[in-house]
Amino acid sequence: MHIKETDTLLFIGDSITDAGRDRTDSASLGSGYVHEIAQTLRARTGTGPGPAIINKGLNGNRVYDLESRWTTDVIDHRPTVVTVKIGINDTWRRYDRGLISPVDEFETCLDRLLAETVRTLSARLVVITPFLLPVTSDQEDWYEDLSPRTDAVLRAALGNGADVVRADLVLRRAAEEREAAELAPDGVHPSPLGHRLIADAWLAVVDSVTPNPPS
Repeated sequence: MHIKETDTLLFIGDSITDAGRDRTDSASLGSGYVHEIAQTLRARTGTGPGPAIINKGLNGNRVYDLESRWTTDVIDHRPTVVTVKIGINDTWRRYDRGLISPVDEFETCLDRLLAETVRTLSARLVVITPFLLPVTSDQEDWYEDLSPRTDAVLRAALGNGADVVRADLVLRRAAEEREAAELAPDGVHPSPLGHRLIADAWLAVVDSVTPNPPS
């Protein structure tokens, strides 16, 4: 289905969604995939304002941080489309700080947030999978934690009727033709090209007139 000009799109997640937005300016979308999506949708409307777009990404967030601000940062805005991108920090903190986010607890928390959103808003849900493009040898070890976490994200999305944007697959395929650092210099945070690829993947899933391909 196409996004309509009357829609309110809300994006929430970690630094990949935040992308340097000005938190003192509610209209700031940062310089990442949210901004790219907004540009594309607004260009399509011509002289119209296009859909309202809100960025509530916060760098460093794990799923539990999202839960602590879900009412004020999601529900209270009454969005019609909610996009969630979370998970990489739940993995990363295990390796840089020894802070464990058990996958079953992570999944339960994410499932609870998605279910609450459906129940309270009847909003369309979109979930972007976490991803990693290792640029150092030690990052290869992160998949031990990230792979089952990605599976958990997919289960929570499926269980709540969410559309899924497979950023992990999109960027992995792109890395077959380019250096990983060209897409995510530190393996986690996308370059402008990486953000554009995520935006294009979101648009293909969410703003398409054709049925979504199977994940």
